[in-house]
Amino acid sequence: MTESKVMYQAKAINTGGREGESHLPDGSFSVKVSTPKKMGGPGQGSNPEQLFALGYSACFHSALEVKMQEAKVEAKSEVAAEVTLNSDPTDNGFKLSVVMEVAIEGKSLEETQELADKAHDFCPYSKATRNNIDVEVKAVEFK
Repeated sequence: MTESKVMYQAKAINTGGREGESHLPDGSFSVKVSTPKKMGGPGQGSNPEQLFALGYSACFHSALEVKMQEAKVEAKSEVAAEVTLNSDPTDNGFKLSVVMEVAIEGKSLEETQELADKAHDFCPYSKATRNNIDVEVKAVEFK
């Protein structure tokens, strides 16, 4: 087995959980965290699901760009991650699911789906979530 090497590490610090604040130690980013109104919270900040959607969509889009470049596809693309917080009857807690919508300008849904599937195999977030949460990757029309 080939040994992997550390390419980069990131650290984030949270105080107060879902009603608190999260920040990066270098001060480059901080965000007020709040439970959504739909879940009985004040909804006066971002929530962990939104932050996960931001990170996953960016990482997935980077993986898609690599696969597009390998396939010599030069086109605009867009990736939207819809993260859902679901109840988990196994422990009366919660679990996540994701629908990843991928659009590539000028490409058919079949061509887009093929590249999206390759990106899903390559994306570090997808690798981390594989067999842990439900992730649906689907091609959509570019708008």
